[in-house]
Amino acid sequence: MSPDTPAASRPSLQRLFLTGLLTLLPIWLTWVVIKFVFVLLSGISSPLVVPLSERVAASFPDSLGWIKVEWMQATIALLATLLVILLVGVLSRRMIGQRLLRWFGAVIRRIPLASVIYDSAKKLLDILQTQPGSTQRVVLIDFPHRDMKSVGLVTRVIREHGTGRELAAVYVPTTPNPTSGYLEIVPVELLTPTDWTVDQAMSFIISGGAVAPDSVPFTRAGER
Repeated sequence: MSPDTPAASRPSLQRLFLTGLLTLLPIWLTWVVIKFVFVLLSGISSPLVVPLSERVAASFPDSLGWIKVEWMQATIALLATLLVILLVGVLSRRMIGQRLLRWFGAVIRRIPLASVIYDSAKKLLDILQTQPGSTQRVVLIDFPHRDMKSVGLVTRVIREHGTGRELAAVYVPTTPNPTSGYLEIVPVELLTPTDWTVDQAMSFIISGGAVAPDSVPFTRAGER
């Protein structure tokens, strides 16, 4: 840069800091999510893997002593959890696995509080895996007020007592964690329907709107 270059054209310290921050932020968020998933999954199998690895290391200190290192135990626990998840996925597609799941669900439903949580979570996950249809679809609702929209998933259509008007139970996921959110009861005529799939809606929510279709039907047909 020549000495004659105006100072205004040089990037300020604040601008350089913001540029660096915005560059590193996606990398940091990716690391945080991966670390969270790693710790979560490895923690599931750690109560079994840690004492087992300690026993193996004590039995073979010369050849397998390294197995009791903390990061190695966490890695083995993570792989064990992933293996169990894959095994459950394989079994769930077979008759014996479906019978086991039905038996497990029947046992859970005998426990008062657990039955409510299990059934609610199962129904919500089933809806999230369902393609948009007449009663399960991705919509926009006026939330928190009329001039702002939130992406929601219609989980059920019910009727208003006395008038018979159709009302939609709409689950509104939050960013970036779609497992938490709000439940809104909205008149069906106030919904703004979309042609988004549930996968597109989840990508839009998790990414904070960065991953989105090129267009969105913001205004309802009757108001255009």
